[in-house]
Amino acid sequence: MDDEILRDDEPCYVISVAARLVSLHPQTLRYYDRIGLIRPSRTAGRMRLYSQRDIETLRKIVRLTEDLGVNLAGVEVVLNMSRRIEELQAEMARIQQQAEARIAALRQRIEEMENSGQVHRGEFRVLGPDQAEE
Repeated sequence: MDDEILRDDEPCYVISVAARLVSLHPQTLRYYDRIGLIRPSRTAGRMRLYSQRDIETLRKIVRLTEDLGVNLAGVEVVLNMSRRIEELQAEMARIQQQAEARIAALRQRIEEMENSGQVHRGEFRVLGPDQAEE
């Protein structure tokens, strides 16, 4: 097998290994699964398999509960908010890419119009957010 790098969401750790990686008892991981804090993948035989992303979530749960004293209801709120923030950041990145593509297209169109003589050079330009005229 090549030196493949596993994706973050690739299920690869059985519960005993996952528990050891985060210094928790396997029963605690089962409880977190039961209450919905973590959703490991399942094999056909219903065996839990944890991904690297699951391990990071468990580490976050440990930090919140042990280091910061957050109860499990609070942990659920924090995890949900973290997921939503990640979704919003991805959406903003997508919108930014679309805006940058539109700006590039506008600049290209202005250049084409200038080169064809339809408008005078410098008559039109695309302003950046910090260049807006008042």
